[in-house]
Order: sequence, then structure tokens, then C-alpha cells
Amino acid sequence: MTDITPFSTALRERSRAAHSGSEHAGFMADLMRGKGTREDYVALVAQHWFIYEALESAASTFAGDPVAAPFITSRLTRLPALEADLEYLIGADWRARITPVPTTERYVDRIREIQATGWAGGFVAHHYTRYLGDLSGGQFIGKLMSRQFELGTNGIGFYVFDEIADPAAFKDVYREQLDAAPWDAAEAERVIDEVLYAYQLNTDLFVDLAAAKSAAA
Repeated sequence: MTDITPFSTALRERSRAAHSGSEHAGFMADLMRGKGTREDYVALVAQHWFIYEALESAASTFAGDPVAAPFITSRLTRLPALEADLEYLIGADWRARITPVPTTERYVDRIREIQATGWAGGFVAHHYTRYLGDLSGGQFIGKLMSRQFELGTNGIGFYVFDEIADPAAFKDVYREQLDAAPWDAAEAERVIDEVLYAYQLNTDLFVDLAAAKSAAA
């Protein structure tokens, strides 16, 4: 009898290298090592707003989809926290003062394309990449940024999930939902490919932010 690898395990293994590459991209690595500035952090928060605005708009579209719906919960919603962070970090006119870098535009376009075509697996791929990352390494990032830039609890609301008391247990349930998704082998492969693309976009975003920083200097 051959053991069947759960989809969530296959996904984690297949995306491990891409995830690591994204985490260690120069811009983010500098920020994590104390070599970045407050302005670098603000730039990252701004790009997150564009991405999550698209992702959470897509969530409203997929809320009635039988495959995507189990993953969607208001406990994960990040947009209000991002907006509060930007108001604190930039000011009341934050929306007029932020623009997406080229990779963010591609990222948003991809999410909107998935939303328009109704591809539930693609939505779940981006949902998984963003939110499970936020509940994992994101927790450390939030605390580190707060300490480095003396923010206290201000400006880091994006990383605070008040309605999820036990992130590890939440992630376990999420992975069970991934394993229960009714995807055949071909669709499972498409979802994994989309997760890999999401990680690549994330890495490219850091490259863009580094380039923008160099240009401004």
C-alpha cells in the first residue's frame, strides 16, 4: 500500500525553497537585520495595502464558492488594520501619498484576473501564501519592527490578529481544509504553481522596493 502525501504537506515541501528565497531577499533581509529605515518599513506597508485591497475584494467574490469559502473568515481581514497603520505612519492623507511599485501592479492584476475568471484554486493559492505567512513569520516581523522603530503597538496592526487566539491551531485547521479541497492531481498542481508564482511576486516586490530606495537616494 502506497502512502498518499497530504496536499498541504506537498505544498509546503514544494514551496519551501521559494518561501526561503522570498524571506532572504535583500530589501527584507536588511529590514530584518536592522539595516533598514522607518521609511523602508512604511514603503512595505504601503505595498501591502494595494495587495490586500485586491485580495480581500476577491474574498467577497469567492465567499459563496464551495471550494474557496471554507478558507474565508473575517478573522483574517487585514485591510482596516493596514489603513490604520498607514494613517499613523504617514498621516490622514496617506492614500494620496502612496503608489504601487511595478511588481505590486502585477500582483494586483493577477489577483483581479483570478477573481474575474472565478478560479477558486488560484484564490486559495494567494490566500494561503499571504495569510499563513502573516500568521507565521509575520508575527516575528511585527514585533521586530515595533522594537526597531519604537512604534509600540502603533503602525503594526497588520501583524496583530486579535481574533485568532492560537495561530498554530488555526493553521492546523487551515491545512486540514487544504487537504479536504476537492482538487484532482492536475488542479492540485495548478494551485502549487500559483503559490510558487505568489512567492516569486513577493520576492520581486522586495527587489522593486530596493530599486526605488536606490533611485530616491
